[in-house]
Amino acid sequence: MSKKKALITGISGQDGSYLAELLLELDYQVFGLVRRLSTPENQSTRYENIIDKIDLSYGDLNDEISLYNLIDKVRPDEIYNLAAMSHVRISFDQPAFTIKNNSLAVLTLLEAMRKYCPKSKFYQASSSEMFGNSVDEDGYQRINTPMHPVSPYGCAKLLAYNLTRHYRNAYKLHICNGILFNHESPRRGSNFVTNKIIKTAVEIKKGKKNKLVLGNLDAKRDWGHSYDYVRAMHMILNYQVPMDFIVATGTTRSVRDLCEITFNKLGLNYLDYVVTDIKYMRPEELKFLCGDSSEIRKVLNWSPKYTFDKMVDEMIEFWMNVVKN
Repeated sequence: MSKKKALITGISGQDGSYLAELLLELDYQVFGLVRRLSTPENQSTRYENIIDKIDLSYGDLNDEISLYNLIDKVRPDEIYNLAAMSHVRISFDQPAFTIKNNSLAVLTLLEAMRKYCPKSKFYQASSSEMFGNSVDEDGYQRINTPMHPVSPYGCAKLLAYNLTRHYRNAYKLHICNGILFNHESPRRGSNFVTNKIIKTAVEIKKGKKNKLVLGNLDAKRDWGHSYDYVRAMHMILNYQVPMDFIVATGTTRSVRDLCEITFNKLGLNYLDYVVTDIKYMRPEELKFLCGDSSEIRKVLNWSPKYTFDKMVDEMIEFWMNVVKN
């Protein structure tokens, strides 16, 4: 019996690399879409430990021909679309690029799937940013919570979400969405707030820096670990019927909380080092996210293996080993 074939767009990212490792453990043949960079030295750092076990192809979300050719060549059993312009704050500076990457490219992938491999299963990486500042009365966001995004990133993700649901209903395709709330790991880019806080705190601890500059300290997020969330992706896609699920911890902490916890773990007081700068503020702030993941826990028996403290400890340990004295 031949191995299942999975195609991962965004395989070089945090989620893509964890997902590739998981699928290899499950005996999949793993294919990945990689965007060519002029300086490739850091491009493969997240998957270099498995690079000889995966099949990589150059392509770009904005290049329809490369996407069509790849889908036609691989004819995957499963498609995981994780590629995106992923930084919400930067999406305000590059709104057109964000819309093209995060929604129009999804349309291309859906059309390629419909043409070349309509029996495939398609997973779309949707985002809690789609909710914007909508929250149910009990303080949670759910599938049926109104979606009013407050960033170009959130708007693009919402368009992609609606496109996937339309294609699922119109063409009877197996298409699923995982609406993932914030998820982190040592593989998270250090320009994202969690790893920025933890990396800089370690640099301060080691005498490399003397301050941490952030934006809105009172923004509240529901933070989990990427490893747990890619496990959810695979479970969602392989459920007997195509459905959309919320993936979240159900616990919210503020950016300020994360600063305090991280600095405390390093024996420091965050108030001595953290300052704010308006340039890191969003033109329209998303104030609060907290997901109700009761459905995926009940239907798919998913639960996170990482606690928040365990995740932060892992990230601190990573940077303690990377940042030299």
